[in-house]
Amino acid sequence: MFRISCVVMTAALSCLSGDVHSVEALKLHPANPHYFLFREKPTVLITSGEHYGCVANLDFDYVKYLETLAAHGFNLTRIFTGATYCEPVGAFNIAQNAMAPLKGRFNTPWARSDQPGAWDDGNKWDLTRWNEDYFKRFRDFVDQASQRGIVVEVNLFCPFYEEGEAKQSKMWPLSPFHPSNNINGLGNISSHDVYTLDKNGGLLAPQERFVRRIVEELKDFDNVFYEVCNEPYFAGVTMDWQHYIADMITEAQRSHPHPKLISQNIANHSARVTKPHPAVSIFTFHYAYPPVAVADNYALNKAIGENETGFRGTSDEVYRNEAWDFLLAGGSMFNNLDFSFVAGHEDGTFAYPDSSPGGGGVNYHKQLAVLVKFMSNLEFVAMRPANDLVRALPAGTSMQALANPGKQYAAYLHHSAKPSWKSAKKLNTGSFQDTFELDAPAATYQIDWTDPATGKELANEIRNHTGGALKLQSPMYAQDLAVRISAK
Repeated sequence: MFRISCVVMTAALSCLSGDVHSVEALKLHPANPHYFLFREKPTVLITSGEHYGCVANLDFDYVKYLETLAAHGFNLTRIFTGATYCEPVGAFNIAQNAMAPLKGRFNTPWARSDQPGAWDDGNKWDLTRWNEDYFKRFRDFVDQASQRGIVVEVNLFCPFYEEGEAKQSKMWPLSPFHPSNNINGLGNISSHDVYTLDKNGGLLAPQERFVRRIVEELKDFDNVFYEVCNEPYFAGVTMDWQHYIADMITEAQRSHPHPKLISQNIANHSARVTKPHPAVSIFTFHYAYPPVAVADNYALNKAIGENETGFRGTSDEVYRNEAWDFLLAGGSMFNNLDFSFVAGHEDGTFAYPDSSPGGGGVNYHKQLAVLVKFMSNLEFVAMRPANDLVRALPAGTSMQALANPGKQYAAYLHHSAKPSWKSAKKLNTGSFQDTFELDAPAATYQIDWTDPATGKELANEIRNHTGGALKLQSPMYAQDLAVRISAK
């Protein structure tokens, strides 16, 4: 057993002292590469994270934010670097968007020139000179996360989302790469061509310099992995360019004692990866409900993550369900995109409006912490997806199950799977009680039923099983239910 949020003391002391050369970086678990090994502990990554702007937005108090994550046992955060991308106020109907800094508060790796005219009323950026204060802030953020046992997913780039028939982007005019915002004569191209190898208008060179610099800056941290690009399946990002950046990260950290993992964002919902890049160890999906992305790609023997949620309203229940479904299907990483974290409310107490594209907040954090505790009581490295062991599941019941046959089983049940949804924005609610069978060898089993919303133990029993079909009847439940079965 282990606790996801715990940190090995010697590793923590090393990080605090700045001597992390002897600490291995986050890596795939050698016994089961669907999961992670972090500071000598088998790990799944679980969080409800802010909208990626805590370094790029100078008004965001990231220490308070990280303290809030750690208090709930969350061990992951995802950030955008701000090297090329930020958002205008009002984008995606996000209130007080952390990715939409106020004028003069956008923190980028590029130094300002002496020429006025940037979009934020400041001087234009010089893409040949560094803003050292940016890297100082970035390093401190990663260090503060390290001290709290939190892994940082560093998303290097993001496409410039386009709208309408003319494919105009509201993000592109805000980028330091836009020709109106830099003094270098670069970027006189369509936003659609920024992340290409052959049409980039000279922007590949500053991209390369930035990748090498950030990889070097973070080389001594153990709590980092790199994602090449957020949602590269939009707005012209080419696969050749993605592979080029993955190769560049690999080359930049070739001499590092503990190279970082590389992640690739594959698709919204699901897609089957057919030609994986050899340097990529983590494959991520957005809005991965139901969690078919895990089964579609489990044979890769790599970590599969759901990296962004949203656009299902603001109710806690649907995002709680998404998290449990994904991890109990065999996923190893879940990040809820949480709109309760904004500048001035870095503790997750912002009351976002009903028009928000997603949820989050104090009550949701408590619910997600139940999943953290549940996973911490599983020997998940020894487990595999095991819906094939379930028999006679009642019609309308959805189940995701993990098993180490004869040792430990875990399952998550609900009645809100496609096509029986009444609404994608809330779970089906009723008085449910499910009876089913689990193919299990003879043993004495401890059976514990848990309410995922509250963490309350609803029923417990010890069963002497003679082998074959282990018959199980759940307690009554209203929306969803989890069960853990362990051999004694």
